[in-house]
Amino acid sequence: MDTSKSGSVKTARLTVDIPEAGRMLGIGKNAAYDAAKRGQIPTIHLGKRRVVPLGKLRAMLGGGGEGEAA
Repeated sequence: MDTSKSGSVKTARLTVDIPEAGRMLGIGKNAAYDAAKRGQIPTIHLGKRRVVPLGKLRAMLGGGGEGEAA
């Protein structure tokens, strides 16, 4: 288990924002928001934020995320 210098436990991110998901897919911010609006990029609402669950994004792409940095 990884810990930081402060002693807190590091965890892998489970979600990213829509622009970051776009960068991961090689598309621009506006294209990512458009794709999310059309349902082509899976999103969930957390309060007022709309985020992309990495597990669903990887599953949609048919990959397990091997070799990717968290």
